[in-house]
Amino acid sequence: MSVQSASLTPAAQEPRPVSGLAQFVQMNLEVFRRDRMALVGACIYLFFVLVALLAPWIAPYSPLEVIQENGIWLANEPPSPRFYLGTTNLGRDIFSQLVYGSRTALLVGFSAAVAVALIGTVVGLVAGYYGGWVDTLLMRLADIAFGVPFLPLVIVLVALLEPSIWNIVLAMALLLWRDTGRVIRSQVLTVKERAFVAAARISGAGDLRILFLHIAPSILPLSFLYGSLAIGWAILTEASVSFLGFGDPDVVSWGFMLQDAFVSQAMSRGAYYWIVPPGLCIMLSVMAGFFIGRGYEEILFPRLRRS
Repeated sequence: MSVQSASLTPAAQEPRPVSGLAQFVQMNLEVFRRDRMALVGACIYLFFVLVALLAPWIAPYSPLEVIQENGIWLANEPPSPRFYLGTTNLGRDIFSQLVYGSRTALLVGFSAAVAVALIGTVVGLVAGYYGGWVDTLLMRLADIAFGVPFLPLVIVLVALLEPSIWNIVLAMALLLWRDTGRVIRSQVLTVKERAFVAAARISGAGDLRILFLHIAPSILPLSFLYGSLAIGWAILTEASVSFLGFGDPDVVSWGFMLQDAFVSQAMSRGAYYWIVPPGLCIMLSVMAGFFIGRGYEEILFPRLRRS
């Protein structure tokens, strides 16, 4: 009896295996715990999210409202306690446009990041797991995507369809999955040969179950890495397209503000309060995506860590 109890004790003391979801959550927490720059990037995005959610309460005016006093447009007003960043040449409050511009930036950024990460992850999983003609076909599509210039494609889509922020998301979904797909495919080629995948196959698990319940949790950090980089790319692309005059005229964004300031010759009038704030917001959002991506890189590739 004592022998049996002694033999059962070690088994009872063995820790339970950690699920794939728990490992995924733990790795994400590890990213922000180890890398302060990644934490800074997350705080920047959190700040912009709060500004976007509280925009109706933060902004004193509607972003496209023409402010008048006694029938006169209050155009080109300098910064003051009433207009924190002054007004445009049409009498619109610049601070209100800056606040509401965060909504457009985050909508484009997070939508494009989800689309790029989702398409790239699915393509990489399928190509790496099945191989053969499926892998060849998907990778040739990736080669075609690499050959298409990105910004001209966005301009063509806007010209053929209509000026819309969703055309930017569509262009990123059509092209920028290529990097995510190829990297994840190479990772799947390694993961699918591991023992736990063979054990799942022997136990009778189907291909889809193995693919999305056993292999996918191992490569999700890579999806987050490229998704975080896609946020900055999307915000920068929207600003570039809007600055060139191909943006949606009914949607206020940081690129829209810069284009409006350029057309109004704000630089020659020294109206830097109209130009610098949206430029800083674009710069911070792109930097935040890079900082978060840097944190994921150090977790995925430990050799990159500084001693």
